[in-house]
Amino acid sequence: MKLLKSIILLSVLTTAVHAQFVTSNKRVADVYFQNKEYYAAAEYYKKALQISGDSLDGFVVPYGFVSKMKEAGESKKDDYEYNVFQLATSLRLYNNFKDAEQWYTIAKDFTDPKYELSLFWYAECLRANQKFSEAASAFNTFIEKYKKNDEYTTKAKKELASCYYALYELRYPRLFAINKLDAPINDQGSNYAGYLKDNNFYFTSSRPVETAGKKEVLEDKDKKAKVTRKETPYLNAVYQAAGNPLLDKVTVQKVGTNAKGIETAAAAFSPDGKTMYVTRWNGKDEVKNYQIYYATLSGTQWSEPMLLGTQVNDASFNSMQPFVTRDGKYLIYSSDRPGGQGKYDLWYSALNADGTLGQSINMGPVINTPEDDQAPYYNSLTRKLLYSSKGKVGMGGFDFFESEGNFSKWTVPVNMGYPLNSSKDDLYFTSTDSLDRSGYISSDRASLCCLEIFHVKRKFLTVQGTLLDCHTMKPMAGALIVLTDSTGKRQVITDAGGKYSFKVNSNRSLRITASKDNYFAKALNYSYEQLAKADTLFSPEICLEPFEVDKPIVLQNVLYEFDSDKLTEASKLILNNLYNIMVDNENIEIELSAHTDNIGSAIYNIDLSQRRAKSCVDYLTSKGISASRMTSKGYGFTVPIAPNQLPNGKDNPEGRQLNRRTEFKVTKK
Repeated sequence: MKLLKSIILLSVLTTAVHAQFVTSNKRVADVYFQNKEYYAAAEYYKKALQISGDSLDGFVVPYGFVSKMKEAGESKKDDYEYNVFQLATSLRLYNNFKDAEQWYTIAKDFTDPKYELSLFWYAECLRANQKFSEAASAFNTFIEKYKKNDEYTTKAKKELASCYYALYELRYPRLFAINKLDAPINDQGSNYAGYLKDNNFYFTSSRPVETAGKKEVLEDKDKKAKVTRKETPYLNAVYQAAGNPLLDKVTVQKVGTNAKGIETAAAAFSPDGKTMYVTRWNGKDEVKNYQIYYATLSGTQWSEPMLLGTQVNDASFNSMQPFVTRDGKYLIYSSDRPGGQGKYDLWYSALNADGTLGQSINMGPVINTPEDDQAPYYNSLTRKLLYSSKGKVGMGGFDFFESEGNFSKWTVPVNMGYPLNSSKDDLYFTSTDSLDRSGYISSDRASLCCLEIFHVKRKFLTVQGTLLDCHTMKPMAGALIVLTDSTGKRQVITDAGGKYSFKVNSNRSLRITASKDNYFAKALNYSYEQLAKADTLFSPEICLEPFEVDKPIVLQNVLYEFDSDKLTEASKLILNNLYNIMVDNENIEIELSAHTDNIGSAIYNIDLSQRRAKSCVDYLTSKGISASRMTSKGYGFTVPIAPNQLPNGKDNPEGRQLNRRTEFKVTKK
């Protein structure tokens, strides 16, 4: 469970260990492992393997270690394999994926079935270390070898899809600027859940507190072994920095005082700033129960936090990470309460004007997954929900997803992509403006272990151009311009000068469609490579062709083999223009017709022209245009547009050439 990601490595660097009933480093390591003290466990598994080195600086598998294992004989093989696997797992569980990868490299080749998941964890470490191609190969191998049909098979398939997704995202980065905050914000332990409110920056940090050298006892499940150590001096608390951390030099102070052993995190605020909601739990309890509290502001002091009601909290489940919508109507939070889709789900409760709460409602299967869904943010102005999920295809770990809705219906969440998301955990978005153009996120992308706070700013691409009438080449006012990209559709109307402009946060492929009544709509497509070259896209002037229903339009230079209905290659290029019109104007229906001069019999020319018209329709059908939108007709020489003979009876070659034509007309728009 990734509630607050506050596993603190430094807290055990000075741990004084005294073993009671403990006869080996392995047993000491096991006690730490069972108590989820994974850094200390890793240090003692290394000692059990007779390895030294500081994992904070990284270490490598000693040269010849595998050979040493093989030479140790069967009597020590089991111990070696157990300690290697446990060391790898301890490193992974405090997110030291770099070192964990090296030890899973060994463990994945163990033949004992109890280590069969080593290959899965090895692949996960590769993915976390941004070795996506290697990770994909490892997940494929795991899927082939693993014979059980359980959650790891499902997870491996999702992880495999995520590796391919990540490779694509890295190739086509999205428009975000991301910068890590300096000290004293990011300093000592985990720092996360930043929130700028009324020129005060609130955040959570696990910073050292004075414990006066007190000791605590850790025991294994059966109480056959225990160790004593100095009480951890690192506790989660909400801190406040006056000013904007991007612009000012700030000083940090704790908000309120924590009761003994109580930890506080992830502050959220009512719109008026007078009520603060937080997650609290007892850091000393073996099984932690996370619940949501609220405090009120009096002058410059916050009251002692009080527990929210049973609409949100219950001792039998966890509730955490509160967020209050900007309009003050809803409290959204994450909980593993019964009735959800899986592990941690997003829930919401109506906030009444007097501060009381309505019953909690699950946000449903469109938003929630069988895995963890956490850290909600909702903008009531744009109606967009931004939250973090482990249950969907993404870059890895927790990824940001965005959905639009109104608490009764939601769109399918869309992954926000790289670089907003990383191969590790990305959570706790909060905005600094009404349109979410900038804000703060928490991520361990640059850390060995812990969340840090980053400022994020959306970058924008300007798309602008002019729309003209193709015949007059004059600007067209009042036309509809629709821009479609990976985030959806937007539209504007051209001004008196035929101009249009968009500001978009997407540099993926764009499609611009221009349309006006009695004109053929036209679409322009732009690739990532074109869009990545500049921050402004000046599209060439677009001109629209006018048309009238049932008025023929000649397709110039559509030619056939002599005395044949076979299209020349040059003619196919001309018909491609009509194909584009049919694609861009998906509602129109046309008649495609062919005409001849008056050489030959009427019956012959009707037949030849019908076959030629059908050749054109068949070509467009072969390219994907529905046959139901097109009819073909041959008119022979019954509808000339020029005389085939001059008044004196002599042949008129120019007239015959004009009569030998292919046309189309719109029959339905």
